[in-house]
Amino acid sequence: MMNTEVKKNIITLKGYYLFVFLGMGSLFPLLSVYLSEVENLNGYQIGTIMSVSPIVMIFFQPLWGMISDRTNAPIKVLALTTLMAGIFALGYVSFSGYTMFLIVAIMVAVFQSAIVPVSDSISLKYTSKVRVNYGSIRLYGSLGFGLAVFFMGRASEWDPKVIFYAFFAFLTVASLLAWRLPKEQAKPNKNLLGGVKEVLLQKRFLLFLGITFLLFGPNLANNVYFGLFIEDSGGTYTGIGIAFLIAVLSEIPFMRVAGAWIQRLGLLQITVIAGCASLVRWGFYFTEPSLWIVYASSVIQGFSIGLFIPAGLQYIRDITPPHITATAVTLYSAIGNGLGNWFSTFFGGILYENNNIYMVYLFFAVLAFIGILLNIWLIKEEKRASVKAVISN
Repeated sequence: MMNTEVKKNIITLKGYYLFVFLGMGSLFPLLSVYLSEVENLNGYQIGTIMSVSPIVMIFFQPLWGMISDRTNAPIKVLALTTLMAGIFALGYVSFSGYTMFLIVAIMVAVFQSAIVPVSDSISLKYTSKVRVNYGSIRLYGSLGFGLAVFFMGRASEWDPKVIFYAFFAFLTVASLLAWRLPKEQAKPNKNLLGGVKEVLLQKRFLLFLGITFLLFGPNLANNVYFGLFIEDSGGTYTGIGIAFLIAVLSEIPFMRVAGAWIQRLGLLQITVIAGCASLVRWGFYFTEPSLWIVYASSVIQGFSIGLFIPAGLQYIRDITPPHITATAVTLYSAIGNGLGNWFSTFFGGILYENNNIYMVYLFFAVLAFIGILLNIWLIKEEKRASVKAVISN
């Protein structure tokens, strides 16, 4: 039985994820459609603006992680960056034109880049301490994201600018909740670059970064292109919201059972299953299916995202020392949320401009296939290492 303080902390963590992803779900899935339909930007301009965020994350996510480890003040970092990301997003309604939108996107990304990895680091440490399934907390993020896209999709038909006000409002609430998150006392890591070096010298860590780049990057880029995919298939703003709602809510049951599946099958085996689900989904979208089939197949996202997020984070936590958890998580997030997301989004934009949305998903399918092969290789490497360890003992 959980005591009162633990229950209170768990509820606060759930609330933080809920409101942060209510904000993200309000803005990012609909931003590309807004830039296309309202601002009349072309494919290259949209692709550049949407790919700014992951580029910034590549550099700033490790920095925020190192600052958190160095100062031992992740709560302050999280509360400040959450609020500032919401404030800068209002720039989309205050300015106009490609250049100004690019600047706004950069500023939002600088502060947004801290949100997911720092909150995940806090959650991983606390759930491990009190023996609570991380997935049962993180699923509230999926719930918030799905609900936001659905309702903001409908609201956008009335006023497209509502997505920016909603993002600001939800992140302001999340910032207030951040101050109430559980504070884990740990010895500050004084040697920032030493922590980075320690992580990057681990072969397993580097291999899993590659897997994350190939499997998770396209899943995040899909948040940019899925709305355009639905639109090209004949859907409306409301239709985009419905498709995202189905896709994101399907993550919830898989996040809930992820812990049990991981214990039964293994962490890397779960990420292989997630990768195979992504491959099937992207390959299916390339075939230009009818709209109702797209809606029905959106549940595949539950397998891909719902399993990969908790399994990936737990794997990173298990293979890295506790004193550099935030640094390791933010480096991991920088590759998946940052570099992999940027690569998939940017080159997806080029393919969309020169071909069509269906070629974007063929590109995603190729990346997923390579990621699955790399994942299988890592499993074999771990088995080989464990056999050597047994023989040597």
